Amino acid sequence: MTQKKKVVVTGGAGFIGSNLVAELLARDFEVHVIDTLINGTREHVPSPAQLHEVDILDTKASAAIMKEASAVFHLAALPRVSYSVEYPIESNRVNVEGTISMLVAARDAKVGRVIYSASGSAYGNQETTPFHEGLPASPVNPYGLQKYIGELYLKMFAEVYGLSTVSLRYFNIYGPNMDPKGPYGLAVAKLLEQKSQGMPLTIVGDGTQTRDFTHVRDAVRANLLAMESSCIGRGEVINIGTGRNIPVNYLADLIDGGVGLRETLPSRVEAHDSLADNARAKELLGWEPQIAIEEGIAELKKKFGI
Repeated sequence: MTQKKKVVVTGGAGFIGSNLVAELLARDFEVHVIDTLINGTREHVPSPAQLHEVDILDTKASAAIMKEASAVFHLAALPRVSYSVEYPIESNRVNVEGTISMLVAARDAKVGRVIYSASGSAYGNQETTPFHEGLPASPVNPYGLQKYIGELYLKMFAEVYGLSTVSLRYFNIYGPNMDPKGPYGLAVAKLLEQKSQGMPLTIVGDGTQTRDFTHVRDAVRANLLAMESSCIGRGEVINIGTGRNIPVNYLADLIDGGVGLRETLPSRVEAHDSLADNARAKELLGWEPQIAIEEGIAELKKKFGI
């Protein structure tokens, strides 16, 4: 009987992590989840994944879990921009120190590869779009900076310790298991929840800001390809986005048909526009997005009973 390949998913009880865990299990991997359940939900961890309630800052405990793992997917983070602005020290501890801790644990456990969930927020405001990986990072908030520092550490661990690493820069991931109160839910899940409850849709600023909304199943597929690709492993940064951006107002129109009530919230400290150049993902991973925003929102509206 062939032994299952072991993989570890940090943050596997969260939104993106739980979707990744489910797909890994479907592909017959032995899956271990590291999660404190502070932001994640136990119910989101599908059986038979093994859940370890361990803090990513506990390097030794994490290394023990990672022993003999072919890959570690590092998704655990505090990804709310507003939280990082209000609590830069606390968010830095998780997003930067936690990432270093996971890299050391992976190095000590002799893991095959670390796939890091980076963020398109590292780009900040750029003069031109789409954003390609050759552009200088220009984050406009602590969260974007922290995630960018994580990328630099992954590249350094590849160069200094020979650890195979890659960073996937996500662009506005949405899909099943989003938490309307969580960071990824602010633009999509919260609007869906508001619509399902007959409430006005809350729009941040004037709603003209654009985002490249990427379905979680596309992001999960990128992770699996990154685990298997022989073209990477030296700390490469790869955009994971659709290559199409839409105004937040258009997102709201998809949800309420353009006829619902709207409320305006104050603008936040974040880039006005976001759009991924995904040529490198196609070249190095053979990845292309498959789910358009219209299709993804239509599917979610059914789940929300809209």
